Amino acid sequence: MRTSIATVCLSGGLTEKLHACAAAGFDGVEIMDADLVAADESPEEIRALCARLGLGIEMFQPFRDVEGVTDEVFADTLRRASAKFATMARLGADLVLVCSNVATATIDDDELAARQLGALADLAAEKGIRIAYEAMAWGTYVNDYRHSWRIVEKADRPNLGICLDSFHILSRGDDPTGIEQIDGDKIFFLQLADAPVLDMDLLSWSRHHRLFPGEGGFDLPGFLAHVLAAGYGGPLSLEVFNDTFRQTDPVRTAEHALRSLLWLADRTAHAHGEGDGDAGVARPPRAVDFVEIAGADLAVADEMLAQLGFRFRGRHRSKPVRLWSYGDARIVLDEQARDERPALTGIGFVVDDADAAATRAARLGARRIFRRTYAGEQDLPAVSAPDGTGVYWSAAPEDRSWVAEFEGGVGGESTDGVIDHVNLGYHWSEFDEAVLFAASALALTTESSAEVPGPRGLVRSQVMRTRDGVVRIPINLAPPTAPLPSRHIAIRCDDVSAVARRARAAGLEFLRIPANYYDDLAARFGLDDAALDELRNLGLLYDRDGSGEFVHFYTPTIGGVFLEFVERRGGYEGYGALNAPIRLAAQRNEEVRRGVAGSPA
Repeated sequence: MRTSIATVCLSGGLTEKLHACAAAGFDGVEIMDADLVAADESPEEIRALCARLGLGIEMFQPFRDVEGVTDEVFADTLRRASAKFATMARLGADLVLVCSNVATATIDDDELAARQLGALADLAAEKGIRIAYEAMAWGTYVNDYRHSWRIVEKADRPNLGICLDSFHILSRGDDPTGIEQIDGDKIFFLQLADAPVLDMDLLSWSRHHRLFPGEGGFDLPGFLAHVLAAGYGGPLSLEVFNDTFRQTDPVRTAEHALRSLLWLADRTAHAHGEGDGDAGVARPPRAVDFVEIAGADLAVADEMLAQLGFRFRGRHRSKPVRLWSYGDARIVLDEQARDERPALTGIGFVVDDADAAATRAARLGARRIFRRTYAGEQDLPAVSAPDGTGVYWSAAPEDRSWVAEFEGGVGGESTDGVIDHVNLGYHWSEFDEAVLFAASALALTTESSAEVPGPRGLVRSQVMRTRDGVVRIPINLAPPTAPLPSRHIAIRCDDVSAVARRARAAGLEFLRIPANYYDDLAARFGLDDAALDELRNLGLLYDRDGSGEFVHFYTPTIGGVFLEFVERRGGYEGYGALNAPIRLAAQRNEEVRRGVAGSPA
């Protein structure tokens, strides 16, 4: 598989973009005309730089408003084209993208369009240049890939083919199965982009909201399968217009982009029985093994876990690390960190093959984490997520688990807890990358997306999970001007009221829930007085749907992390979304009371 990316996907100047593409591992690039025009370097210097970096110049783009025009306008079009073809010759590019005409003065005449594209192709042939004609989704008359293919067939030039763009086809709801009827040799280029499913005009959707594969709502594995079935053998190239990506670090964005292509190739190959893909078969985790909280001084975390009923399982035999458990829910406290502010810094997963999971993540661009281990200690293969969070995998059976490395803990019968979900917060510049990492490296699927109003603006939440719901990771996007949201660990138990009573008796102060909330609960659900009094007295929150009920409470925030205890009754599968604004406001009020209103919510 040959990989490529359009320079429009990245921030910075052209040479900076090219260095980022090469560093990420791309094979080639589409050079945007606007990037070249703005560059200080000559086309010859850009050509030489690409050669030194090992980047092929796959295509030069775009050239616009060619076909379906008057003879006078077309004469000027040929003049423009001649100048651009000369530039391409200096650049060393032999393929140019020609977009279907979007002007208001164009003429609806396929014969005219074919004749003019043929004349353009003849001019290009003199320079050894090929033309890839693309149907723009908002083209005035040519906006369907099947229409563009009919015109290319009419023009009948060996150096004239089509460009297929997933956004232009899937955004319109066009059926991509017809791609298989196109001569694969005449598909000169393929551009790929995902996008969220939005109800808005196509041009704005395209220019501001495209995403890398795996981050949106398009069936890109199915789309790519049709293109490959047609016989396409060229590069897989990304063309993603996105306001966030064009403001973030180009090296990190390029790495993010390449991961999306590897994920797409993997999913496509595996789904269609053509091998395991370049990154291997995605195997979702079977459970959350542990969650790590790190900080220079975690005594307050020790106290809170004890108040909640966690059992102290001991200190690690060779590291300044402690283990607490609540049934099968394990929390590791790591005091090797320099930052005194506690933070959720790692998640461990139980998988069938730990080495294979780590190797696959590394092939997707994740950086390996190497941990010091001694004789008799389990080596947990690990990588760093793009934001630095450690991801660890274990496949050892219970009798050989890493848990045995902790000594001096308290025994006793196990309680009923498991980790229900781990909620991770990200800045606006990291959110899409985090979603892709969860989908690609962790093999999680998208469950739901919601927007929650908070005191600092709307918080967008995207839930990633295994199909059986054993592993759930809601990913939260902070409002652009807000601090990074705190992360939290949700523990599921059989009787959350009993946990709350014990914790209160042990001296734990819960997050303060306003009395108005309980008045609203009475109005919404018609709870009887006894049930409502218990919720109010224990500071519990409540939700229900047609499948069941959800009762939960939150602890105070310690540094950048807090805990939640939840009880799911019946078939309730949600997360108490209607209670999230209450939690955000209560945390904000707590910050004000403590005089730390600038800290995350």
